[in-house]
Amino acid sequence: MINKQSIWFLTLFSLILVLSIYYITMPNELLVTNNQEVETVNKEEEIEQTISESDVLTALRVENDEERDKEVDELNKVLNGKDSTSEEKNNAFERIKDLNSIKGMEQKLEKKLKEEFSLDAFVKIENNNQIKVVTVKDEHDVDLASKIMKSIQDEYEEKMYISVKFQS
Repeated sequence: MINKQSIWFLTLFSLILVLSIYYITMPNELLVTNNQEVETVNKEEEIEQTISESDVLTALRVENDEERDKEVDELNKVLNGKDSTSEEKNNAFERIKDLNSIKGMEQKLEKKLKEEFSLDAFVKIENNNQIKVVTVKDEHDVDLASKIMKSIQDEYEEKMYISVKFQS
């Protein structure tokens, strides 16, 4: 009798085999043409490299997501660990819920800043009472920073420590 695991193995193996044969029989001209185009594009990019607004913010978001993913992975190990007590598992679960709600609030604040001030911004909430805002703008405008802080503080009942940084 064939079980599900054997069927999945055969299915995946067949798929890999078909894709391998397709790749091997593919004409070499396609591969050579694609490589030449990539080299031309790379040379053009080397001549003129500029960092756009979204690149800085994207880098900050990726770094923040990596830190959070690492922490969630560690918490998942605690949740799935056989040696963990029920209290440790409950604390890990609560921390994961907190991280998810913080991430949602950060996205909400970024969207609010985009709608109110037409600014692309990166928002990071730390220790549930510190909020760091980074926006890409050449000129440092104290009035705009004050408005951003007030707008963010309106979302919270308790006093938050908000910092605004203009990245150029």
